[in-house]
Amino acid sequence: MPEATYRTGTPVWTDLTSSDPQRIIPFYTELFGWGAEDGGDPQYGGYVTFTLHGKPVAGLGPQQEGNPYGNLWTVYIASDDASATAGKAAAAGGQVMLPAMQVGDQGTLALLADPAGAVVGLWQPDQHAGFAYQDEPGAPVWFETMSRNFPAALDFYRNVFEWDYTTEADTDDFRYSTATIDGSPVAGVMDAARFLPEGVPSFWQFYIGVGNADATVEAATRLGGSVVEAPQDSPYGRIATIADPLGAMLRIDEPPAGN
Repeated sequence: MPEATYRTGTPVWTDLTSSDPQRIIPFYTELFGWGAEDGGDPQYGGYVTFTLHGKPVAGLGPQQEGNPYGNLWTVYIASDDASATAGKAAAAGGQVMLPAMQVGDQGTLALLADPAGAVVGLWQPDQHAGFAYQDEPGAPVWFETMSRNFPAALDFYRNVFEWDYTTEADTDDFRYSTATIDGSPVAGVMDAARFLPEGVPSFWQFYIGVGNADATVEAATRLGGSVVEAPQDSPYGRIATIADPLGAMLRIDEPPAGN
């Protein structure tokens, strides 16, 4: 299980903003076999690091007073200069929701909204490099944005992160591009305008690898979560969408046999 390495422009971290962190910690630790480590430093505001094999794999923070957005996961993309990248995002038609802010000696973060309204984070690593593992059970395996403005999203991420794209499908029923850097896939962009329910904005989502999607869905329900989309087979594995006991959603992916 080699540790993950990252390049600028690739997803590097995910964390959950929760209205009741202590309530949902057992859900994630039992479901994915994660550990949960409290940083113990007041400057981090009660932030908890979920671990896999003893190393960071995701984060959890409390919903701050005055923040209306809770019980949701955020995807962060690596930047070598979060302030400069935020400036590029604004120039490319995005919105800087949280300017670059240093987080102790861990790194620097910023929050953006792309032109379609999807919120995504920036992370400029210092002592905290990002998740230690990827593409294995209990670790992130894929990231994508569900976009209400597909052309604008493609242009934005190309301009800000220098992504290239491979077209996976281009029909009214299914339009999807895979973002690449030097030919390596890093994330997906889906045209979701036709099927997102009214009032649901564009958003980023990610997938956690599991050994058995059906068993994981059953466990999620037993632990107080819910099934948003039942497991379905796809060319990329058996995929489902679940929600934790407070409604935060994420996807799980059992890879195809032989992967």
